[in-house]
Amino acid sequence: MSLIPRGWGFGSSIFDPWDSFEGFPFNSSLSSFPRPSFPSESSAFANARIDWKETPEAHVFKADLPGLKKEEVKVEVEEGNVLQISGERSREQEEKTDTWHRVERSSGKFLRRFRLPENAKMDRVKAAMENGVLTVTVPKEEVKKLEVRSIEISG
Repeated sequence: MSLIPRGWGFGSSIFDPWDSFEGFPFNSSLSSFPRPSFPSESSAFANARIDWKETPEAHVFKADLPGLKKEEVKVEVEEGNVLQISGERSREQEEKTDTWHRVERSSGKFLRRFRLPENAKMDRVKAAMENGVLTVTVPKEEVKKLEVRSIEISG
């Protein structure tokens, strides 16, 4: 049994470690503890974790999106060098005859936006999805080296 009430640090209203001993006789003393209410499970998926690294050639974003198909994810480019990644994981269909013992997988919508530096080539963005990992690559413009030219001084 966890000593941390549900939702504290988990971000999901459907993950409830207190339920592990529900129905046991000694659990009756725990029922007096307050159970805070949290937003719906859609917020659990709202903050999809995304890594952003910059290489000499590109900005690379990687998002873990297990269970999502590429058709359920959108990668968009907005004016002002903004990259937007969004999607939705649908909740599993419930049948009246089903008995759920644990629901820990999150569902709902997510949306993340990133403002990229001026050197990003927003017209050449590429995205690929493999094994539940979305990789978005935004190429960078080459940094123009300043040409130093010596000027002869007359006189």
